[in-house]
Amino acid sequence: MLLGAVADDLTGATDLALMLAREGMRTIQVVAVPDEDLDIGDADAIVVALKSRTIPAADAVAQSLAAAEWLIAGGAEQIIFKYCSTFDSTPEGNIGPVLDALQTRLAAPLTIACPAFPANGRSVYQGHLFVGDMLLSDSPMKDHPLTPMTDSNLVQVLGGQSKSSVGLVPFKTVDRGAAAIRAAFDKAIEDGHRAVIVDALTDDHLRLIGEATANMKLITGGSGIALGLPENFRKAGKLRAASGTMGFQVPAGRGVVLAGSCSAATRRQVAAAIASGVPAHKIDPLSIASGKTTAQAVVEWIRSRREPLPLVYSSADPSEVTAAQEALGRQAAGEIVEELLGQVAAELRAQGFHRFIVAGGETSGAVVNALGVPALRIGPEIDPGVPWTVSVGSRPVALALKSGNFGADDFFLKAWSLVA
Repeated sequence: MLLGAVADDLTGATDLALMLAREGMRTIQVVAVPDEDLDIGDADAIVVALKSRTIPAADAVAQSLAAAEWLIAGGAEQIIFKYCSTFDSTPEGNIGPVLDALQTRLAAPLTIACPAFPANGRSVYQGHLFVGDMLLSDSPMKDHPLTPMTDSNLVQVLGGQSKSSVGLVPFKTVDRGAAAIRAAFDKAIEDGHRAVIVDALTDDHLRLIGEATANMKLITGGSGIALGLPENFRKAGKLRAASGTMGFQVPAGRGVVLAGSCSAATRRQVAAAIASGVPAHKIDPLSIASGKTTAQAVVEWIRSRREPLPLVYSSADPSEVTAAQEALGRQAAGEIVEELLGQVAAELRAQGFHRFIVAGGETSGAVVNALGVPALRIGPEIDPGVPWTVSVGSRPVALALKSGNFGADDFFLKAWSLVA
């Protein structure tokens, strides 16, 4: 292993694994902190997928440190802490506390934070995060049910979460190249900063940042930050000249879409699928809590459909989400849906379903846990940042795990067309 990554959710981990595989690293994604005896074969990079984005900060720190210890023991020379390209967190964390803990463990004098992902419209300019042409604070992320992002100034956001002083490497420096970026890193250390936000508007900027961080022990950001890292190992003669894919074969069986995200992107995808004739069944947390909606009833509805791709979704607009949260509690409203969809997935697998398209990071985590998936191999890319994957081990299943904010409006149909 050359590169190890700790990701704070499942879909983000898959996104990062795809990025590394595309850049020529043999990459495996593991789910949760793996057992010591897990065989990673000849993988160059391992991405550990946690579910730590919205749990208490102390728990997120403990899980992230445990994952990092496993990666270091496996030989990882560099660690990435991967979070969402929209910097999803609360004012208390968890990005800052985990960054601080990993930096201390690795004795890294400086680290960077760069969530830019230009292919999906995420860019950082003058320390401010943009979603398309909107500031993060003006984007639909301001209404996120768990991590509403109301401040686009990442220097302020991270500075409020981290114990360290946070600086900025601005666009004009990044645009001058890797040498200028490295000089800015040295200056940041002199100025007493232990972390810096780094601007990036294009993939070329990300590659320059990657080159400049060749000797940095800890790197943090979205999946885009990994774009330039494999080349450092290649230049050092450590990375074999081979494809990053490690085998992908779609298991036979029926398919289903399980959409738990309430993001604007997922709501558009649900609407587009329904408009195309996909049979759809809406569930909501209040109905689940009252016992009117059960996993078995949902499974029976799915099995009764003759169409190749039934859709079950809880995606709702912000007013519906708010009403459910007020009735059930902020965390419980989401967890009750995730638990049911996990139960549905497990029962469907037992009945011959082996192809799952899942929307939402929390939902994806619940489904993968319910299916008992230990690790994933990366397959073909569906949309930027979202590949098909296949589980490692007996009784494999194919999984397309989509962050709520990712994917074109026709994502569900496009994903199905690649494996149907």
